[in-house]
Amino acid sequence: MQLFRYPDPGEWPEILARPDYQDDQTENTVKRILLDVKSKGDEAIRKHSLKFDGFLPEDLEINDAEFREAEMGIGDELKKAISLAMENITAFHTAQLQTVKKTVTSPGVECWQKAVPIERVGLYVPGGTAPLFSTVLMLAIPARLAGCKEVILCSPPRTDGTIHPAILYCARLAGVHRVFRIGGIQAIAAMAFGTHTIPCVFKILGPGNAYVTAAKQMVSRYGVAIDMPAGPSEVAIMADDTAEPAFVVADLLSQAEHGADSQVMLVTNNEPLIHHVIREVDRQAGLLPRGQYAMKALEHSRIILLKEYHDMVKMINEYAPEHLILAVRDAEAIGESIVNAGSVFLGNYTPESAGDYASGTNHTLPTRGYARSFSGVNMDSFMKKITFQKISPDGLRLIGPAIMTMAETEELSAHKTAVWVRLQGKE
Repeated sequence: MQLFRYPDPGEWPEILARPDYQDDQTENTVKRILLDVKSKGDEAIRKHSLKFDGFLPEDLEINDAEFREAEMGIGDELKKAISLAMENITAFHTAQLQTVKKTVTSPGVECWQKAVPIERVGLYVPGGTAPLFSTVLMLAIPARLAGCKEVILCSPPRTDGTIHPAILYCARLAGVHRVFRIGGIQAIAAMAFGTHTIPCVFKILGPGNAYVTAAKQMVSRYGVAIDMPAGPSEVAIMADDTAEPAFVVADLLSQAEHGADSQVMLVTNNEPLIHHVIREVDRQAGLLPRGQYAMKALEHSRIILLKEYHDMVKMINEYAPEHLILAVRDAEAIGESIVNAGSVFLGNYTPESAGDYASGTNHTLPTRGYARSFSGVNMDSFMKKITFQKISPDGLRLIGPAIMTMAETEELSAHKTAVWVRLQGKE
């Protein structure tokens, strides 16, 4: 990790820059495959699956026998862990549901907003270097709670055509209606445009690599909504002399091990902590099965030494991390100053991996600074809001003159007339 001691604020943008993970070649590849699937459907999907996943699928959809086999392949300990995670994720997301509240804005003028589920949603679950079955829970549970009528899921197959049993087990348990053994760009294209086998959806949710992220952004130009731009994983840790070096390093590596394009940051005002962290990184990374990914990610990761808590908070807000751990005294109070982050973890005993799996919050979060303007996945991600209004004759008499005056000023005569004709004989 690169170390920066007391950098001038003018240097911060360069220090906080993310590694480039998309280029013209990525976009050209994505565009070509999207158009291929759009025009040739299942035929194109099979071709690209063979090329990128090493498997030529005859049956794109997972069948009941495969679901049963997956359930038998899951051990009891993992099933208990998944059950606990489901309970907590369900509890947290259920609390986000809101009842309809009607508001009388003026006498005789009643307005309200109603949340309705998006009818068809598509979930993308990565399954390449790591089978992210936890993402199934994070996406499918709120989709079910929202009441989405059709939930489909795409995940890349292994070279033998199977999908990791934990992904299938979670999909069936969480209420996914159909699962397809398709990954990458071709999966996003299939859900966006639809094929003979795979239905098109109205919104696509879920993380992925650079190609998947670019594909999601590109299909949004075709009228398909997406949850957010969600690229490579990242974590920032703000730490002081109360932080435990071993904890800090474990959290840094937990995100670095996602892949070589991940990025992690440590921002601290305590120089002795830095020396402990550097030594501990070498020790812990050497014990990880995915240590090669973590070490590669650390090449474009940073340790930044600053003087004041105020400066650390300012830098964190400028970086806008996907995950933020506050390993500092008065963590909750300092958390009140955080305005740009996907998810915040307070104190030494709140590891980021808790949010990834079982605390109940959602782990599908904005990356690459998009936390400045995007929320992570939540119940609203699976719903749309429709406004209603009901006006009585007396209510229209009350607000009608203002409507007509405003419409006339905007030179929209029909708007004015729509009120005027209703007011005739009502005076």
